[in-house]
Formats: sequence, structure tokens, C-alpha cells
Amino acid sequence: MPLKLGAYTACLHDRPLDEALDVLRSNGLNSAEINTGGFLPAPHCPIDLLLSSERARAEYLAAFAERGVELTGLNCNGNPLSPLPGTGPKHADDLRRTIELAGLLGIRNVVTMSGTPGSDPDAKYPSWVVSPWDGVYADVLDYQWGVATDFWTEIDELARANDVRVAIEMHPHNLVFSPITLENLVERTGASNLGAEMDPSHLVWQGMDPAACIRHLGPLVFHAAAKDATLCPGIDVRGVLDTSFERVPGDAPAKVPTGIGTWCNTWPADPAWKFVAVGIGHGIAYWTEFLDALAEVDPDMAVNIEHEDASYSQLEGLSLAAEHLHAAAANRRANHALAEHHHPHDSQRSGR
Repeated sequence: MPLKLGAYTACLHDRPLDEALDVLRSNGLNSAEINTGGFLPAPHCPIDLLLSSERARAEYLAAFAERGVELTGLNCNGNPLSPLPGTGPKHADDLRRTIELAGLLGIRNVVTMSGTPGSDPDAKYPSWVVSPWDGVYADVLDYQWGVATDFWTEIDELARANDVRVAIEMHPHNLVFSPITLENLVERTGASNLGAEMDPSHLVWQGMDPAACIRHLGPLVFHAAAKDATLCPGIDVRGVLDTSFERVPGDAPAKVPTGIGTWCNTWPADPAWKFVAVGIGHGIAYWTEFLDALAEVDPDMAVNIEHEDASYSQLEGLSLAAEHLHAAAANRRANHALAEHHHPHDSQRSGR
């Protein structure tokens, strides 16, 4: 079966659900991912109502079916391990409720982040360690992995009980930000229902090869995002760990939210990297290989566009991303047809 191509509707948060789904269909997309809490509100998902009413759940799913769009994931990205009292407990509760709702709706995948604890039991803020060659940072990681192991063991049990898979976005600022750290979490928890949401953008600016990451993780890849990033000339002197972002003035009209009550800082004028619309950072060949690698894991996997390129409006960016993603899918089909033409017996043996 072909991969399901769709979009995460957070970029259409100012439209009601039916209009957001119409936008997806107008771009030839048949998969949707909806936010249910965490960093962002849930304008397209009345969670309390859906948890309490079977009729409401049936009507909610019917809204997708009527437009030929499948609800393929619930997104609850946040920091459930944060020591901040207004963040960690709320995001953890949002995740538990999202897993329960996914089970009731029959949605297989919940997307989230691993979170980041503080450096020690008395820490006030999250602490992200990326270079533990100094032993003190190894001590911090020992503590953090202990916190994460306890929490995610519980979440894996909850996901298993609800027949849901939790797909963790490997995102910097989190304890899990790479295939290696994801495997570490799965090994420590003995998890059966924890895996990866493959968002290539966060791997690209760290210097990784997303297709290689997919093939490395194999069946641990549950779900995927289509989101692009590009390295910029500024990387020559800034490197990928550049910290020269500046706070946005409180009255600035163009602030971009990174969560409820928090805002994105201003990027350097000459950044090391930036998020761009799908197809702007990498061409069709790159996205074709990305889709190929995903299909090797699961030919029916959902790949949902996440539009975060500030150079394009919501509709422009989504349309541009859909155009490039469709082109990559068509290129993939053409490549497979050509391969079958030249090697028909191999195709028959492989079940294609």
C-alpha cells in the first residue's frame, strides 16, 4: 500500500476543524495529525467531550471520513519531565489523557517528546546535556535517565493497555534527540510500545542522515513528519550548537509561540541553520529516499507535513510542502515501475 501523505493541523489553528480538513484535501492530502495538549492548545480536538461520549467520538471521526481524510495521529508534544510545576505535571497528564483518547478513537499513534528533567532533584529548570565528557555532566545524565526510565516505563504500560504506540520526536532540548538516545530509552524501559516519530528536520541540523536513521531504527519508527531544515553559511563560524539567539521584546508584534505562554527567541541574522518548507532545503531525490526508507519499515506509514517556515504563510507553506511531497511520491512510484520493468521476476518474488 502507498504511504499516507498528510499534515499536522497546528499550522491551521485559526481555522475550525472542517475548514482545516478542507485545506488538506485541496492539497491532495489524505492524512491528518491533531494536537491534543502539551506545548500547544487543542483547537481541533474537544478532548473532554471525546473522552466522555461515544457518540461524540463517532461524530468526530465521521468529520474526517466525510472528507476522505484519515486521522492518523494525535500530537501531544511537551516536556512531561520538566521540574517547572506548571509544565511537567500538566504535560504528563495531557499525554496520559491523549493515550486514553487514542485508544477510544482507535488511533494507533500518539506523537510526543521524551522531555528533559532538571539536573538534580532540587533543580528549578530543565537542563539539556549534550557533551558529557566532563564527569559532572555524566552524573546529571545518570539522574535524568533515572527519572525518564520511571516515567516512560509507566507510559509504555499505559500505551500497551490502550493498544496505542507512542512515537517520540527526537528533538533537541530533550533527553531523546537521536536514534541512539531513543534506543537507550527503549532498552532502559524494556518498552514494547515506545518508538520514534521520524522528523528529519531536527536530525539534519545536528548533522545526521535521516534515511540512515530510519534504516538504523527499523521497526522502532512508528510515524513520520515531513519537515525540512537547511544548514546556512553561518554554520562555518557558529556551528550547530550556536546559542546567539536574542529575546524578543515583550511588545513585538511578530512573536512566534513555542508553547503556551512562551515565545521563540530571535534567530541570528546569519544563522547556522533554519527550518524551511519541504523541498526548499532538500530536493526531490532526498525526499524520495526518505519515503523509500519509511516504506521499507511500513509501506502504510503516515507522513504528515509540519509547516514551520516563517518565510511562507500557512497556506503557501503547506501547499509548497504538499507539492514537493507529492512529487517525491510520484518519483518513487516511477522508480519502482522502472525496477519492475527491468526485473519482473524479482518484483514478483518480493510481493510487489
